[in-house]
Amino acid sequence: MSADTSSRSSRQDAFDPFLQPELFEGVRSRRIIAFIIDAFVITLLTLGASILVFILGVFTLGLGFLLYAILPVSVALIYAAFTLGGPSASTIGMRAMGLEMRLWYGAKPYPLLAAVHLLLFWFSISLLTPFVLLVSLFSDRKRLLHDLILGTVVINSAYHRAYTREHSAAA
Repeated sequence: MSADTSSRSSRQDAFDPFLQPELFEGVRSRRIIAFIIDAFVITLLTLGASILVFILGVFTLGLGFLLYAILPVSVALIYAAFTLGGPSASTIGMRAMGLEMRLWYGAKPYPLLAAVHLLLFWFSISLLTPFVLLVSLFSDRKRLLHDLILGTVVINSAYHRAYTREHSAAA
């Protein structure tokens, strides 16, 4: 077996639901609660940003008010890019629920991928609402449609940290 094939097969097993089922226990239900928390946080951030846009609109004699058209989407994309694409690889809601996102081979997502993940989520929810959630019932890693497309996995962060600590100490 070549070195390339060996490294590829080890990356494929980064989050194996059969070897480590604890990584995926309760992920689906906690993800729903995390979504509600994140929606609340984004709403608060949008309200704060709308005050700034109002002040900008007054100082620009009404021109700044045009930003209201893109404000909620912009706030949500920036929120996802800096939290999900940040060092903790999770949004505030995901952190509260003990979840984090990883790429299929174990790496943390980067800001652009986090923003695309959010856009693909909105797109899939608006077109295929019930079917997006049904995909997770048949996925061994409890991934949604946009997770499958982008190659991301949502896992239990506490178990992952403990597992990583335990195996790095043994090595």
